[in-house]
Amino acid sequence: MSRSGGKLAPEVNRALFVKNLAYTVTPEELFDLFGRFGAIRQIRQGIANNTKGTAFVVFEDVMDAKSACDKLNGFNFQNRYLVVLYHQPEKMAKAQADLAGRQENLEKLKREHGID
Repeated sequence: MSRSGGKLAPEVNRALFVKNLAYTVTPEELFDLFGRFGAIRQIRQGIANNTKGTAFVVFEDVMDAKSACDKLNGFNFQNRYLVVLYHQPEKMAKAQADLAGRQENLEKLKREHGID
């Protein structure tokens, strides 16, 4: 429940997934930006080739996370428009499974049509 007594959407939680970050952004800059909205428990930046430009930001309070998500999604930060979403692990696991199935289907089609 929110502080005003209303109900939050089911996807709202303390963990945010941030995309489209500049590769040069520092953890300190992320703490400065997201810390304006409340106490931060943890920030994890992607460092592998397939996760660069992303980060997870975990707030102490769900309402602070909601405020940050509402205000920073689409915000121009270091000449890039941020994509800020609620972290949804079950949705990410389903996407990974879907991707694996699509890759398997692609390989099957390549074999059928003689494509390397």
